[in-house]
Amino acid sequence: MSSVDPLVSETAARVFGDQATFSAIEQAEADGWAPAMWESVAGTGLPWVSVPAAAGGSGGTLADAVEILRIAGRHGVPLPLAETGILGGWLLAGAGLQLPSGPLTVAPNTPADTVELRDAKVWGHAHRVPWARAVDGIIVLLDGPPRPMVVLVDPADVRIEHAVNLAGEPRDTVHFDDAIPLALAPAGPGVDADALRDRGALARTATMAGALERLAELTLEYTASRRQFGRAVAEFQAVQAHLVHGAQQRELVALALAAAVDASTRGPARFEIAAAKLLADRAATEATRHAHQAHGAIGMTREYPLHHFTRRLWSWRAECGTERAWAREVGTMALTAGADRLYELITGGSDLLDSLAADGGRAHT
Repeated sequence: MSSVDPLVSETAARVFGDQATFSAIEQAEADGWAPAMWESVAGTGLPWVSVPAAAGGSGGTLADAVEILRIAGRHGVPLPLAETGILGGWLLAGAGLQLPSGPLTVAPNTPADTVELRDAKVWGHAHRVPWARAVDGIIVLLDGPPRPMVVLVDPADVRIEHAVNLAGEPRDTVHFDDAIPLALAPAGPGVDADALRDRGALARTATMAGALERLAELTLEYTASRRQFGRAVAEFQAVQAHLVHGAQQRELVALALAAAVDASTRGPARFEIAAAKLLADRAATEATRHAHQAHGAIGMTREYPLHHFTRRLWSWRAECGTERAWAREVGTMALTAGADRLYELITGGSDLLDSLAADGGRAHT
């Protein structure tokens, strides 16, 4: 992965380790928000890493922000970290708008959404908006000439219908009934619905990579300590197979995430992000299956922390594009490259696609 400031990693690991305890995550799920946890994390500036200081952010790189999300995924942090900085802060800063001081969220712009700007007011409905009930600002990216518009809305000016995902994280429906924007401006260069989806997918892949790491650790720790027939269950060949498969999925997603971050420093990284999210979505199914098989009955109990990660992985795999959608995306890119250049696509990724586009989109088959 691209170089990450060690202080960022150390701070994130310390703060998330202190704050995202088992009981704190359980309480956040029951209440729908963790205000004390947010205050502690916000005090470090971590939510706004990668957002320029001039726009009200903490500075730093995209790689730093991805590392924070990975560590957050390891701890099951129930906060809108991706929505506040890597997505919301990116949209606002690119549009030349200042960030509010509190948590933010971004409407995901799904096909089911019907949000529009009419007569300088926001109308319509947005579904499955993360933590809409708890944030200080809701950001919507809307179509508009000459380019998309970034719109910031006060949650007090909308109607919010509470809902949650499988992990108990708020995914609310927001009804915009003639809401007057707090701010609006044309989106930054290269920012559109596809770019927002890709950046969201990169963020989700980062948290999923962290959750997969913790999933594998919990499974190894449990099978090493649980004894049956006079020896640790990790010594049984069938259990070892589950451990190996879980570790393979963890490493595969980690490598794909690193490639996506590196490619993102050079350009849109469409292929690398699509491949990484697709692998993470598939790992969410495979790795959790092996983890639960190795744990047995205890993995299904509320008192054991495994479900904090399996339920999040199951939820996140359907966000920022589904497995089927990303499989279709990767397949389309492979067809664009052509059969004879498949290896070049795997190794060169978006660079090859960009060169083909510049060459008129001609594939060499």
